Amino acid sequence: MEAKKKKKFGLTTRIFLGLILGGITGLIVHYLVPESTFRDTILINGVFNVIGTGFMRLMQMLVVPLVFFSIVAGSMAIGDTKKLGRVGLKTIAFYLVTTAIAITIALTVANIINPGFGLDMTSVVAEETTIDHTSAETGVDMLLGIIPKNPVAALAEGNMLQIIMFALLLGLILAHLGNKVPIISRVMNEGNDIMMTMTFIIMKVAPIGVFGLIAKTFSGIGFDGFLPMLKYMGSVIIALILQVGFTYSLILLVFGRTNPLAFLKKFAPVMGFAFSTASSGATVPINISTLDEMGISKKISAFTIPLGATINMDGTAIMQGVAVIFVAQAYGISLSLGDFITVIGTATMASVGTAAVPGVGLITLAMVFNSIGLPVEGIGLIMGIDRILDMARTAVNCTGDAIVTTVVSHQEGLFDRNQFEGKVQDDDDLLNLDDVDL
Repeated sequence: MEAKKKKKFGLTTRIFLGLILGGITGLIVHYLVPESTFRDTILINGVFNVIGTGFMRLMQMLVVPLVFFSIVAGSMAIGDTKKLGRVGLKTIAFYLVTTAIAITIALTVANIINPGFGLDMTSVVAEETTIDHTSAETGVDMLLGIIPKNPVAALAEGNMLQIIMFALLLGLILAHLGNKVPIISRVMNEGNDIMMTMTFIIMKVAPIGVFGLIAKTFSGIGFDGFLPMLKYMGSVIIALILQVGFTYSLILLVFGRTNPLAFLKKFAPVMGFAFSTASSGATVPINISTLDEMGISKKISAFTIPLGATINMDGTAIMQGVAVIFVAQAYGISLSLGDFITVIGTATMASVGTAAVPGVGLITLAMVFNSIGLPVEGIGLIMGIDRILDMARTAVNCTGDAIVTTVVSHQEGLFDRNQFEGKVQDDDDLLNLDDVDL
């Protein structure tokens, strides 16, 4: 007789349970446990602090090597697309522009809704975090500051824009040299695999870390923390809707000469699949297949969709933009125009090489925070509620891939309008794809 298998909770469920239990524990401590050495020193600043801060330090440990290896690997793949000429360059340009627009929308929406107001995190941290704006940088200084004088120093200091710049350049050079540098290329790809494995291992303790972070937070602020979290979720969702309803629809209409409503109706099953899996990578096959049924040539989609799953993370960029405003407001930190420009540039470049797996956006969010000096501990506030948002932004990521693919297919004459509109087409009218030179 076979032993009955115990049902195991997935990581997402366990993180959510950590959030709920941490919130309940924090509220109990805040309202029912009187101020004492036990409450303040041993419990809040002792147990809760060690658990939460320890987990955040593990995440910070990942940031520099993960970003370096993943962007080198991602830009190596981009370098391979040169042989595809204008199609590759056009696709990459669309992906980067839509990502920059996405984070700009997110910053705008968050500044209007102000999700972090009312959440005073300065009361639950040992020292108030500030950003030094005493020596304001000019636009030229900021541009030159992206170029590292010493790449090793940039890695040691965690200067994320300089790391991204160096990693992108290194990856493109390795791709260009190809078989001349097989060992170093392999080292970079294997380094990326190692860091992703380490990320998965550390994420296994995320439920405990979230419990400690949330318990400490709510021990200090009580019920005051709920409304800002709901406003944060609302800001992300509104920005995601605007990205699809405005940015994507306008691009599809202007550059692809296609009805956005008709497209989204046909593409809805893929969005549903992406929402349920929260993985752009897992959605690649069904994305290509559905676009093929809609009349978009696999000769284009077989290249653009996998590439998009690697470098086009508009939904993730939106989450990061809103999170920046949310945490800055919660910690009472003022951001300058230069900080906003840095966030747009960092989040856009960080999308290159980001793994198409659930939850990795939170790791790169730590990089975005580091680029403008925000406390990484603020990520703990949103980790527990991130799953629903992760599902929604993955659906947006995959939709963006499909929109760009459709636009490029249209411009290259590889979009079968009759098939898209459900019309019967004679064989003599079919486009001979073998004769098309990309």
